Amino acid sequence: MSILSNMLKKKQKKRQNDNLRQQQDPQKPEELPILRDYQENISRIKEEFGSSTDIVFREIGFSKDRGTIVYVDGLADNQMISEFFLETLTEDTKIEEVDSFQWMLNMATGLGSVKTIKNWNDVYDAILSGNTVIFLDGYNKAINVETKGWEKRAISEPTTQLSIRGPKDSFTETLRTNTALIRRRIKSPNLWLETMKIGTVSQTDIGLMYIKGIANEKIVKEVKERLNRIEIDSIIASGFIEQLIEDQTWTTFPTTFHSERPDVVVSHLLEGRIAIIVDGTPFVLTAPAIFIQFFQAADDYYSRFDISTGIRLLRILAFFIALIGPSTYIAATTFHQEMIPTTMAIAIAAQRESVPFPAFVEALIMEVTFEILREAGLRLPRAVGQAVSIVGALVIGQAAVQAGFVSPVMVIVVSITAIANFSTPVFAMAIAARLLRFVLMGLATILGFYGIMLGLMFMTIHLCSLRSFGIPYMSPLAPFNIRNQQDIFVRFPIWAMKNRPMFISKGNMARTGENQKPEPPKQEDNQPTNGEQ
Repeated sequence: MSILSNMLKKKQKKRQNDNLRQQQDPQKPEELPILRDYQENISRIKEEFGSSTDIVFREIGFSKDRGTIVYVDGLADNQMISEFFLETLTEDTKIEEVDSFQWMLNMATGLGSVKTIKNWNDVYDAILSGNTVIFLDGYNKAINVETKGWEKRAISEPTTQLSIRGPKDSFTETLRTNTALIRRRIKSPNLWLETMKIGTVSQTDIGLMYIKGIANEKIVKEVKERLNRIEIDSIIASGFIEQLIEDQTWTTFPTTFHSERPDVVVSHLLEGRIAIIVDGTPFVLTAPAIFIQFFQAADDYYSRFDISTGIRLLRILAFFIALIGPSTYIAATTFHQEMIPTTMAIAIAAQRESVPFPAFVEALIMEVTFEILREAGLRLPRAVGQAVSIVGALVIGQAAVQAGFVSPVMVIVVSITAIANFSTPVFAMAIAARLLRFVLMGLATILGFYGIMLGLMFMTIHLCSLRSFGIPYMSPLAPFNIRNQQDIFVRFPIWAMKNRPMFISKGNMARTGENQKPEPPKQEDNQPTNGEQ
């Protein structure tokens, strides 16, 4: 029995080892060299791609040599490839001094960037990147020619972050177009770009841009480490990267900033932040991010400082209205009627006389209804969505008041709250206020104004505990730094903002030179004054 048992154990162990070898797949593409027989190379590509119909194979011949070019229809520039091979290679070419591979390598330089590849991993990467791979018979290497020419969206105006006086261009879904838009504004060799691929299946190109000498090296290193730790099958948009590298998951507040405006990203780079560009999405991430940054619009820096300061304070006020508007109404009408003026209290009581629900249920019905209308307006086609949002709000609001489900005051409160929510420049911060609004409504129903203050206190503590790549989220308010208050609630004039934020940048801190304050020309003694002509 012991002998039989040992034999069974040996067979089981051998079977496990065989399965393990199959799983490990020792013949990985990066370890396999290209074969000398180009026909076998073509057969391998057809087998790997499942004979996909968009993989194009074209036989070429020159002198006495044969070969094949391979590219993906739709990713490569067909016109460029056809003109090169039809006009050049169809001629009666004689190769005398150099070998065929070197001759083809020299001729292919007319198409674009050319390099030699020797393993299958580079072959697959080149083909799927829009390049053309040339196989020649008798050579265990291939030629990678850059022929990218896929269809791409033209540069258009921003759709989510509008500006009155600012530039009208926005990022697109192409990585190289986005990096060019940034380099067009920062013509400095210190603007560094590092690229990598993330996603075992999608192999998405990721670009990391920062200004050497201005960006904090520790933050740059931390961003690289977090990106290199990502193990996922695909990256479809920058939102995937944002969720995989943020400091804190369990929070409604965004800890990375995203924008479709090149001028906004450039301003963040000049402050010492790092930009993360994802191929296939028009939104670029910047990090680290702070709380007050989400209330700064592009127009704040294109207008006078006094106008910008007033509008920014208005945005912050609108954020608090969107946050505590309905909860304040619930607390005042439920627990603190003595704080309402007598005339207004009588009017509100008269309007609520026929409403069968308490203030919390009334507010909840209106808030949920408005959120549904807003979501429907976003998902429907643009021409229909706006009509549904406006008509739906008017019809449903008026019908609800006439039916006695809600009071007219509640409709006014919810409408003002919704309009105030739209005043937040960044959608990520606006939706955080929308979610916290329901929490504060529940606290106001239980504890009145004490519940609102308790909720705001816990929210402040939570904000102070957040970090964005090691930077306190409430900087420079907590911890407080008086030297960095030039662009928080009050936006100082451009000539007075002499240094970059100290909590972000650790390199070149100077932004403006000395004596930049504009002044009228000095009056000379020998020049006539007004009236002395």
